[in-house]
Amino acid sequence: MKVIEAEIVDGKLKLKKEIKEKTGKALVIILESDKDNPEEVPFVDLSRMLKDILLEVEEKIHEVIFSSRFVGSKYVKEFEDNFAKYLGVKHCIAVNSGTSALYLALMALGVKRGDEVILPVNTFIATAEAVSLLGAKPVFVDIDEKTYNINVEKVKEAITDKTKVIIPVHLYGQCCDMDEINEIAEKHDLYVLEDACQAHGAEYKGKKAGSLGDIAAFSFYPAKNLGAFGEGGAVATNNDELAEKIRMLRDHGSKQKYYHEIIGGNFRMDEIQGAVLSTKLRFLDKWNNMRREAAKLYNELLDGVVVTPYEAPYNRHVYHLYVVRVKNRNKVRGYLHSQGIYTGIHYPLPIHLQKAYSFMNLSKGAFPIAERVAKEILSLPMFPYISEDEIYYVTKKLKEGVSKYEV
Repeated sequence: MKVIEAEIVDGKLKLKKEIKEKTGKALVIILESDKDNPEEVPFVDLSRMLKDILLEVEEKIHEVIFSSRFVGSKYVKEFEDNFAKYLGVKHCIAVNSGTSALYLALMALGVKRGDEVILPVNTFIATAEAVSLLGAKPVFVDIDEKTYNINVEKVKEAITDKTKVIIPVHLYGQCCDMDEINEIAEKHDLYVLEDACQAHGAEYKGKKAGSLGDIAAFSFYPAKNLGAFGEGGAVATNNDELAEKIRMLRDHGSKQKYYHEIIGGNFRMDEIQGAVLSTKLRFLDKWNNMRREAAKLYNELLDGVVVTPYEAPYNRHVYHLYVVRVKNRNKVRGYLHSQGIYTGIHYPLPIHLQKAYSFMNLSKGAFPIAERVAKEILSLPMFPYISEDEIYYVTKKLKEGVSKYEV
């Protein structure tokens, strides 16, 4: 096995020498490919961020291994404290996934069978799953055609005497109109659970996503703006009682080991993920700024070609995804793939048309804006350290595809 030794020079990971025999400190080196004339552009390339964090993360992981403290120890606590401070909230409770974060937040709010929870129909299915797993009813509403976030007017129409929670999803990295949503919730005595799983570092009127409602859920899936080296999630809140309940729920309903006050489960974050996230958090604003610069260049190059993302004036969008709209989307996407450009669709089917929710008997036409948008949306390559040359290549080929298949 060959091991590469490296050092940080001017903030970049540099190769020092090749060692033929394994030493006590194994370093993995990711060398950047030549991007001056790209022939292939990945949808996401997480390896490029390793230059910022790799050596520190490796040192922490070694410490975790040799300490044999693998679950919820020093680095999980460090991350919880630092992320709470970053968000401007009192409490951050680290858990094992974003789905668990949503589920535990709803549990802590007392959501149960017979309750209704309002959420947008265009979101990842986990938002709805967390509701369904508690026996409650997800009440879908349509989206705003400009931001793709929840339509506030539709929220008003969906409220019944069974409604308990509103879940605004800060989709693609942009916050919902939270003043309006909080006003509706206060008027009807409802809770607001922010689904901030795609909005790490996003801001609404100068305040961070995750600090805008009663409670918030985050995902640290590897491709997120703040991603773990595996699965991870967190719940954020200013409410002391909710925070205490979630800490118990994530650890089998206990405050003290083997003494269980309520029925909970195992939703704990492992220590390696805490080590990774506590390191990566320091770079989140830098990486988000890089995403914003990439989006700015995309916007300039695609102006008048496709429908580019709309950033609401009260928001600071962090572009977890850079989503455009094109006619003949599938053909254009196929053309891009033939040119070595990889894309995504977020999401190809609104939740009411997913087989898993067919039991709700919501047919096509129930949510016309989300259904129309789902046929046109296309997520272009977006990640920190994407090069200008790659963006120029993507936009060049996208223009060719649009021209080739335009109606």
